[in-house]
Amino acid sequence: MSSDLLGERPSSKPLLDYIASLSTSESAIPEVKSYHDAVYFNYYSLGLSLLFSPKSGYKPDTGLKREDLRDDDLILDSIDVYNVPKPISSLSGAGVKLPRLAELAFSTYPISPLVLSLATQTPPKEEETTLTRPSSFVVFPTTSGKDFVATLGEPDRKGGGAGPSSGSIGIWCEWSKDGIMVEFGGDDARGPQAWERGKDAVWRVITLFIPKST
Repeated sequence: MSSDLLGERPSSKPLLDYIASLSTSESAIPEVKSYHDAVYFNYYSLGLSLLFSPKSGYKPDTGLKREDLRDDDLILDSIDVYNVPKPISSLSGAGVKLPRLAELAFSTYPISPLVLSLATQTPPKEEETTLTRPSSFVVFPTTSGKDFVATLGEPDRKGGGAGPSSGSIGIWCEWSKDGIMVEFGGDDARGPQAWERGKDAVWRVITLFIPKST
């Protein structure tokens, strides 16, 4: 998985070649959802969603078909890669809980492991020394919150996990300088004690975006 695709247009050869490398002809056809400020290409069977941002004053109408889009005025702003983790609650003897419907919409991304590019250095926080890290991070379907933090360090931003476990947003962490955001799935990622249990939660969505300098 390469963040080099960010900034590409929907019909660019690098992007089309990347989709073709993942799929059969049927699964290479995305469901398009267009809005005035964003256009999504959802490849449900590939566990992949591409977010394109309009440029040059382009404001797509809602509900456009693929052939009606102005490709030259759309650039790839972020990439969502999906994983469908098995519920960990079954290991504790409790009844197995199925993932929420939102987690079932996408299949698991077909290539494993994922290799994510990292910024090898991050600016130090006050009294901390400069953190030198590897240039990449290998992500498996079972990679958990503690695995991400062990390699990437503490996130720049985080949230989620509040409310009853049946309906809350899963915990998420963002490493802005790496251009990586991770949402975690399963029971361990939701509910009032989600941050206490979240180290064992497995990733559900990895979002790649253009790294932020601050």
